[in-house]
Amino acid sequence: MKPSERSGRLGVGIIGAGRVGPVLGAALAGAGHAIVGVAAISEESRERADAMLPGVPILTIPELVERSELVVLAVPASELPSLIAGLAETSTWQMGQLVLHTAPGFGVDVFGPARPSGIIPLAVHPAMSFTGTSVDVARLAGTYFAVTAPTAVLPIAQALVVEMGGEPVVVAEADRAAYAEAIETATTFSSAIVEQAAGLLAEIGVEGPGRVLAPLVRSSVENALARAGGSVPG
Repeated sequence: MKPSERSGRLGVGIIGAGRVGPVLGAALAGAGHAIVGVAAISEESRERADAMLPGVPILTIPELVERSELVVLAVPASELPSLIAGLAETSTWQMGQLVLHTAPGFGVDVFGPARPSGIIPLAVHPAMSFTGTSVDVARLAGTYFAVTAPTAVLPIAQALVVEMGGEPVVVAEADRAAYAEAIETATTFSSAIVEQAAGLLAEIGVEGPGRVLAPLVRSSVENALARAGGSVPG
């Protein structure tokens, strides 16, 4: 089926029930798509899937791929290449199927083993720190998503981002590694600094150091973003 022939409503399967997959699934469901199943292995991931996607069946990965028009691969980056290749080796991928991964450091080249099956590859990463709860669905509004896809199907990836409430930003295949480094730097640095500062305040007896630091950290980050040319919420 060609992208132009698709209906607006897709059957979506989520592989990975960590913090990201169920949240994106809930956002896509809110946009009118049907979540056909989720692949979750651990008890924690099953509980998260049930909380975020109530009533959605837990399926094996082959079952999920077979039933889905859009497959979301929300797995750790280290697992992504082998997952894609393994499903290609077992001829599980389907012609014309949309397959979207959320790993920041990969573009669509990682889908190489699956391309002969006729899949439509999309790389979409939300630049947001996830909690894995319903709070994240609201936070997706206005979040920027790095989008990489073949030119002919780039509008599909962009449209999915918009449906989830986000803002698509096109990142070239060759630039995905640099993008991932920027995301990792911002995430790791901000978390480490806050934890260190909170620890120092706690040591001198300040109660609720997080509450004390919150206005300072927010204003400092907003000022830094403004200097970097970013827009800051009013």
